[in-house]
Amino acid sequence: MSGGRYAAPPPVIEPWEGLLLVDKPAGMTSHDVVDAIRRRFGFRKVGHGGTLDPMATGLLVILLGRGTKLSDRVMASDKTYEGTLKLGATTDTEDVDGQILAEAPWEHVTREAVEREMAARVGDLMQTPPMVSAVKKQGVPLYKLARKGQTVEREPRLIHVYEFRLLAFEPPRARFVLRCTKGTYVRTLCADIGRALGCGAFLEALRRTRAGALAVEAAAPLDDILRMDVDRVAERVLPLHGFLAGGSPG
Repeated sequence: MSGGRYAAPPPVIEPWEGLLLVDKPAGMTSHDVVDAIRRRFGFRKVGHGGTLDPMATGLLVILLGRGTKLSDRVMASDKTYEGTLKLGATTDTEDVDGQILAEAPWEHVTREAVEREMAARVGDLMQTPPMVSAVKKQGVPLYKLARKGQTVEREPRLIHVYEFRLLAFEPPRARFVLRCTKGTYVRTLCADIGRALGCGAFLEALRRTRAGALAVEAAAPLDDILRMDVDRVAERVLPLHGFLAGGSPG
């Protein structure tokens, strides 16, 4: 074009770039999942849209290629979980992976008491992150300080619980569903309930079922994904325009 500039061609977006929904197994960190996918397929850019603790299973949103630019947006979405709280003990991590710190009788706890404590935590809450967490203090993750036996002051954070409902009560276990904002520590909610009931409690099992409009039913187990080829993975990826338009994978 005389006297002007040619417009740069639009970037080529590969069919595998976007959001890949993984059903995370227990025993792996979210970084472990990212690393396994990167090594298996040779993708240069791989991230995730919100950490799951190693003991947790369920929906982990993996971001591929230009999909990594959507990290903040995916992380900001509300989350839904199903979990199991176990009465009668406290642990140093507030979940089943920790060391037991104390035990106490739980037989006096009723279904009504558990439901009352769950209902009391619906709404806005100020929650102090646990020491065993990825929250940073002066640039250092709290869990690294905790490994050294250090406990430091943590700033409470505002969270919102939309729903905290008992699904089944089979003492000493209580199965529940929780809908909440990002950054909510489910294990801390369980530990708080245990303290309120006077017997202690910890999170025994947790499964993320939704992140915003994305559901675990649309996810594939990690082992299945790692057996796929790149073309098959691409068929499972929610493209960027589909996510931004509010779609979900088929």
